[in-house]
Amino acid sequence: MAFQRTFTGTPWEEKVGYCRALRAGDRVLVTGTTALNDDGSVHSPGDSYEQTVKCFEIIAKALSDLGASMRHVVRTRMYVTDISQWEDIGRAHGEIFRAHPPCATMVEVKGLVDPAMLIEIEAEAVVED
Repeated sequence: MAFQRTFTGTPWEEKVGYCRALRAGDRVLVTGTTALNDDGSVHSPGDSYEQTVKCFEIIAKALSDLGASMRHVVRTRMYVTDISQWEDIGRAHGEIFRAHPPCATMVEVKGLVDPAMLIEIEAEAVVED
């Protein structure tokens, strides 16, 4: 089976040894994604809703690079630094997936790489032939 990969070009991909997303057959796996702007700064510090939306924008681009879209997503995993923000995070998730809801998990974690990051999201998609 041939693998297809897409990268965002961040320095961490090469340094740590990962890609933004990988397609293996009909499956697309998207790496944990945080809300970073093109210049590497954290998007909307302090705003969990806006950070969630930004994560999904980055995920949508990675999926598109590999021939998939958000409607193909079958699972999301959301790692949040403050579970009390679940409603704002859930609202953003619902806006994207209401018409085609995936399985979803949200768990609180101690912290992410940058303290300004409030959420990291993984996604898995299955592309129908």
